Amino acid sequence: MVNLKGSAKPLRASVTTLGCRLNQAESQIIKEKLEVAGYAMVPFGEDADLGIINTCTVTREADAKCRKMIRQFVRRNPQAFTAVIGCYSQMGAKAIASIPGVDLIIGNQDKLSVVDYARLGKNEKPVIVRDRIDRKDFSIQFVGDLPFDKRANLKIQDGCDFLCSFCIIPFARGRARVRQWENTLDEARAAVAKGVRELVLTGVNIGTYLHEGHDIVDLVDALNDIPGLLRVRISSIEPTTVPWALIDRMGDREHVLLPYLHLPLQSGCDKVLQAMRRRYTTGEYADFVQRAVKQVPDLCVGTDILVGFNGETEADFEETCRFFNDLRFAYTHVFPYSEREGTLSVKRANDVVPIEERNRRCLQLRRYSSQKRYDFMQRYLGQEMNVLLEDPRDDRFPGYTANYIRVLTENPQSSDIRNQLVRVRLDRISADFVEGPIVSFVGG
Repeated sequence: MVNLKGSAKPLRASVTTLGCRLNQAESQIIKEKLEVAGYAMVPFGEDADLGIINTCTVTREADAKCRKMIRQFVRRNPQAFTAVIGCYSQMGAKAIASIPGVDLIIGNQDKLSVVDYARLGKNEKPVIVRDRIDRKDFSIQFVGDLPFDKRANLKIQDGCDFLCSFCIIPFARGRARVRQWENTLDEARAAVAKGVRELVLTGVNIGTYLHEGHDIVDLVDALNDIPGLLRVRISSIEPTTVPWALIDRMGDREHVLLPYLHLPLQSGCDKVLQAMRRRYTTGEYADFVQRAVKQVPDLCVGTDILVGFNGETEADFEETCRFFNDLRFAYTHVFPYSEREGTLSVKRANDVVPIEERNRRCLQLRRYSSQKRYDFMQRYLGQEMNVLLEDPRDDRFPGYTANYIRVLTENPQSSDIRNQLVRVRLDRISADFVEGPIVSFVGG
């Protein structure tokens, strides 16, 4: 496949991303490299000359969804170059290689070089690039002269050393390593220079960030000093890795760090937590959340819960439900336990929870989560809150408050107000967002 930059009809490329914010951050870098190489980006599902599927392997369902997306692209674009990259490529290359039409399979070590491999053209059988993942701290070659989204993910870390018994990610992503300090800040400055107003810090275990003496608190403070950056949001962070200084920053209205904490719980039962090899008890977790909410009254606390883990009884599950309902969560993401070959939990084969029961428990917790989300939004009805506006949908503008309430508002003027920080009165709840009018323009 050749580089047609400058030709009348550039090659079309499509990138689709499954899984976490870290995958989304890496896909954005790949898209920028494709544009520099002369490709025209098209939405996934349209005709394309190059398709890149950035995969997830956190559950068996994720694997199945990846295979479905690969087949979907190949059916529509049988002559295209098809590259499959990421976590599923790292762990399931053999299964991917059995799908007709796949040209390239790249694991996580070399996924950001996919554009270079694509130039080589189609292959009779897939080329598999799945090298051992480096443990060294890293830098990322990013493109600073292209426009960014208004909210952008900033990758600061990769891999994990915690080795929870259910988790495949340390095998798919490797051991913990961090992005070099200056390289991280360089991309942040470049993003802000091109219009980004909110950065979301992403990684596998971002609370372990430490490079040349700089920890995650130092990083958010350095980002606070970048002119034009209005907001910094932390994505998922492990409970035992949150320095209290981060909570202090969240409570400081002059600091860019937003009052938002996604703190994976996984189970509200100590017996299950121990079997999962988590590093805290429910008491320690609850104490931290209660202190954080007291320190930052508007704090949004979200979590992840894994249900149906091997050995989880009905009583254990009900204990988790009580814990979730009693603590001041705004929502939870719920996942059914999925056996992952190579993890310690698959050895507990005598304690398997039937899949139907796992799904039932998921549904029950998701109902509780919907109520929690509704209650959290209702708490702020009638209040005025700052919202960073995104691209319009049907002449209305979506955006998020600082504490992660999804808002939908109308434009009171004829000019473009995307990427502006506005003051919105939260009037009414509609599905999973809150509607209300703009009462003033803050800036941005």
